Parts: sequence; structure tokens; C-alpha cells
Amino acid sequence: MDPQKLSALLWEERELLEFLTFKLDEQQLLLTTGRTRWIKFATTEIEQATARLRAAGLARDLAVSAVAEDWGLAEDAGLRQIIAGAPGGPWAEIFSSHLAAMTALTDEIEELREANEQLLRDAVRSTQESIAGRGSRPSSNNASGSAGDPAENPPAADRKM
Repeated sequence: MDPQKLSALLWEERELLEFLTFKLDEQQLLLTTGRTRWIKFATTEIEQATARLRAAGLARDLAVSAVAEDWGLAEDAGLRQIIAGAPGGPWAEIFSSHLAAMTALTDEIEELREANEQLLRDAVRSTQESIAGRGSRPSSNNASGSAGDPAENPPAADRKM
């Protein structure tokens, strides 16, 4: 395989990593601003981006294997071995640049994912506390329309006129 094709696949994977970073950042903004109505959509988009990233990773692995074979390296070589075994020319530097950028993006994605998980746990805990704080007696509106205890608001048929 041509190393240029591998480089193009690495660019595509980097773009997908950047897109996933954006989607996680978007999810975090929704969580921190309380706009939970849209969380399911953000989560779906994150799952879709992750699936696309997995497919891109498989394509990259096949391309790395082909370049490794062309360069006389072990067929199961990874990108680091491709960099180490690159023939003279710019390829070692190009692939090193891709690897560094992808590593940085992956680290950022991991940080965002962990922060978002914590925000989601906090939101669930807050919701559970709110539900528990309402007590065991349900409330309803009284005759004047304000909230009150149902025991204080007998049904209309029970009220004396």
C-alpha cells in the first residue's frame, strides 16, 4: 500500500477524533447548563461518531499492515513500528505527527468522557434526591389553585356548600 493512502486514512481518523471531541464538549455544555432535554440526541451522536471511529480504526490497521509488509516489517506492526522502520524520507516525521495528534486527541476525549460521566452521575443523584425530598404524601392543587396536601383538599363532592 502507498504510504500516502495510510496518511490520508490517518487524517480521516484525526478528523473523526476531533468530531468526537466536539460532540463530547457539546454534551458537557448541555449537562452544565441543565439542558438535559437534548442529552439523548448528543449521546446518540457520540455513539455514531464512536462507531465511525471504530470503522476508521479497522481501515487504518489494514493500511498499516499493508505498509509494514511493503516496507519489509512484520505484518502485525503498529504505527509506532512503521515510524521506527520507515525508509529515508519524510514518512517517519509525517506518521509521528499523526500519532502525536491522535494521542493528544485521545487523551482529551478520555478527560471529557470522564467529566461527562461524573456530570451525568451528579444529575442522576440530584434527580433522585429531588424525588426523595418530595416525601411520601402526594400533593395536589386546592380549590384556590395553589399546591397543598390532598388531605386538606377533599374532593368537591365531599365539601359542604
